Amino acid sequence: MQQETGVTAVAHVIQLSVAPVFLLLAIGTMLAVMTNRLARIVDRARALRRETAAAGGPAGPAAVRESAALVRRGKLISRAIALCTLTALLICAIVAVLFAGAFLALDTSRIVAMLFVAAMAAVFFGLLSFLREVFVATAALRLGLDGTSADRL
Repeated sequence: MQQETGVTAVAHVIQLSVAPVFLLLAIGTMLAVMTNRLARIVDRARALRRETAAAGGPAGPAAVRESAALVRRGKLISRAIALCTLTALLICAIVAVLFAGAFLALDTSRIVAMLFVAAMAAVFFGLLSFLREVFVATAALRLGLDGTSADRL
C-alpha cells in the first residue's frame, strides 16, 4: 500500500511538472529564433567588414552607421538570449523543487511561486529586449542602413 502512495505522489508531481515543461519547450523555440537572429547579425557584420576592407579606405558614414546598428542589435539580442536562458534555468529549478518537495515531503509552494515569478520576469524582460532588437532592425531597414535602398523594396 505504501508503494501505491509513492507512485501516486510521483504521478501527481509529474502532472504538476507538465505545464512548466511546455513552457520550457516554448522558451527553447524562442531561443532558437533569437540565436538565428544573432547569427544573421554576426554574418552581416562580417560581410560589412569584408566590404569595407575591399574598398581599401576608411569606412564611409553609411558603413559606420550600419556597424553601430549591428552592434546595438547584437547587444540587445544577446541580452534577450541571456534572459530567456535564465528563464529556462528557473523553469528547470521549478521542476526540480517540485520533485524534491514531493520526495522529501516538504512544502515548497513558496519556493516554486518565487521561482515562477522570477521566470516570468526574466522572460518578460527577455521578450522586451527581443522586441527592441526587432525595432532597431526595422528602423535600420527604413533608414536604408542595411546597404539597400528602401525604395527598391
